[in-house]
Amino acid sequence: MLFLLTNRTRRTLTPEQYGELAILAKAFYAGIPPDVKIKGEWAATDQSRNYTLLEAPDLATVERIQAPFRPFVEMEIVPVVAFSGWTAS
Repeated sequence: MLFLLTNRTRRTLTPEQYGELAILAKAFYAGIPPDVKIKGEWAATDQSRNYTLLEAPDLATVERIQAPFRPFVEMEIVPVVAFSGWTAS
């Protein structure tokens, strides 16, 4: 399944919490589970949020790997599917 993650760093973080978030991010990228694939990542030009398209077996897997970030970011996880074909008639 594909999931679109939207993460916005909480504005109330202290410098120490930013440091903790950086450590978590490094650990996440170093240990992505084999059944999870990052299909793409983007950041807003104002760096207010980031977007990740993930492929994972199920929502529970995504929630589990994202759980450590919840104290530091506002997060939305949306299951998505590819589509095409908006055509004029």
